[in-house]
Amino acid sequence: MREVQSALSTAAADDSKLVLLSTVGRVFCCGLDFIYFIRRLTDDRKRESTKMAEAIRNFVNTFIQFKKPIIVAVSGPAIGLGASILPLCDVIMGGASANEMLLSGRKLTAQEACSKGLASQVFWPGTFTQEVMVRIKELASCNPVMLEESKALVRCNMRLELEQANERECEVLKKIGVWRKGWTPC
Repeated sequence: MREVQSALSTAAADDSKLVLLSTVGRVFCCGLDFIYFIRRLTDDRKRESTKMAEAIRNFVNTFIQFKKPIIVAVSGPAIGLGASILPLCDVIMGGASANEMLLSGRKLTAQEACSKGLASQVFWPGTFTQEVMVRIKELASCNPVMLEESKALVRCNMRLELEQANERECEVLKKIGVWRKGWTPC
């Protein structure tokens, strides 16, 4: 999380027009292993769970507050926090779809993600990188002020809501860590 935040901080200050998040390999992101975090909780569970929640809050807020377009090239599974950041990367997912994924843990195919608005396009694995780079070059040819202002217009009404949702989710994480050390999520 720190590496991604650092990269976004650097990109925010440089003359880049946009950010491309991608992966090398078959998995975009395996998410966070909450069992790992919970097992690491010491006797001072409240402090540790607060620390964990703060790290996640800061990470998610980095995406919410980033001014330049963030394009994500997902060439494999995006699980947990990896899936959670996708709607923050300049695409929008409806509430029903988000609930279905969050509550049931159901995995979406690439086509389903696209039809639900989580992805904008689906490419064949053999041409994935080439197709993504064509789209990135198209966006990179745009005026950087136009890109940032367009993103700001789309996000202006959502930013406060996103930050508040992030805050609520992190409060739940704190509570989960405090309940008991051996707790296992369903």
